[in-house]
Amino acid sequence: MKLSTKGHYGIQALLDLALNGGKGPVLLKNIARRQQISLSYLQHLIAPLVAGGILRTTRGARGGVSLAKSPEEIKLSQVVQLLEGPIAPLECIDNPGICGRAELCVTRDIWGEVKKAMNGVLESTTLQDLAGQQREKERAEEKVMYYI
Repeated sequence: MKLSTKGHYGIQALLDLALNGGKGPVLLKNIARRQQISLSYLQHLIAPLVAGGILRTTRGARGGVSLAKSPEEIKLSQVVQLLEGPIAPLECIDNPGICGRAELCVTRDIWGEVKKAMNGVLESTTLQDLAGQQREKERAEEKVMYYI
């Protein structure tokens, strides 16, 4: 079971904004370059994030995208749901009516637990958490480079 590149790249782009966007709107081409994401693909991800209240766009010479909320208010679960839809390893988890065996199926129970675990991690992790972890990794890398 894998998330698509929508969820992965969407979170990468938002993390980039959390780390680099404190001074106003950021050009998508700069995010695309730093994160090594195709600009056209990144443009495709913006609309659902704007509609979901995660991002805002600004037109004009000083335009670009910026976070519509503070990083500590943005949960990864919100982002993944906007870009990927519901997180369920099997369709019957969210829609038991599609299977006549749903109520008796023990494997469905296991997949339901997997969904709960994934949702728990994504719900308890904010963009601010990721930004802090990224900064920590960068500091650790700088220390290694300093001693080399």
